[in-house]
Amino acid sequence: MEVMELRAEARTGSGKGPARRLRSQGKIPAVFYGGGADSVPISVSSADLRKLLKSAEENVFVKLVIDDAGKKAEKLSLIKELQIDPATRKLFHADFCEVSMDHKMTFDVSLHFTGTPVGTQDGGEMLHLKRDVRVSCLPGLLPQFIEVDVTGLKIGDSLKVADLKVAEGVALVDGEDTAIVTVMAPRVAEAVEPEAGEEGTKEPEVLKQKVREE
Repeated sequence: MEVMELRAEARTGSGKGPARRLRSQGKIPAVFYGGGADSVPISVSSADLRKLLKSAEENVFVKLVIDDAGKKAEKLSLIKELQIDPATRKLFHADFCEVSMDHKMTFDVSLHFTGTPVGTQDGGEMLHLKRDVRVSCLPGLLPQFIEVDVTGLKIGDSLKVADLKVAEGVALVDGEDTAIVTVMAPRVAEAVEPEAGEEGTKEPEVLKQKVREE
């Protein structure tokens, strides 16, 4: 279980004005959600958060050190949601949720595919249908990833969620019949042209929303 520290400050202002001032100071507005308690508005250093995200594995546990007028509190958390500005690609907002080590939570865990399907040697094409799956477990049992060996797949074969192997105490939430990877005969992909006049969204882009309480 990887835990990384991130310093934060309690904030009182709300709205676009205070948020804009924070960003001009190299910080971003954020919110910490505690177990059953009111949410706590905080701010964190944009540079520190980027450094943490760059060096950490997925679903990294964050020890928030929150400074509230000189009083410091440490909270174990996970990043619930992260947003970026679609125009500047700068961090825009972050949500952290408190983690209780004796309370099960639902996480999205990446799939790491290993091997080369035998079907590709016969001209087949491997198609990834899912890149992650949802699991339920105590935080201390959360795997960094789930390994999937695709070596034995022939043309027409597929692997499903039921074929995944996870450690004791980790339960797969996705349906057992959900396919995650298949090997199919070669096909010609059709290019899809974007509709004329279609514009990108101007709303903040959600980068991460992968943890849920049960």
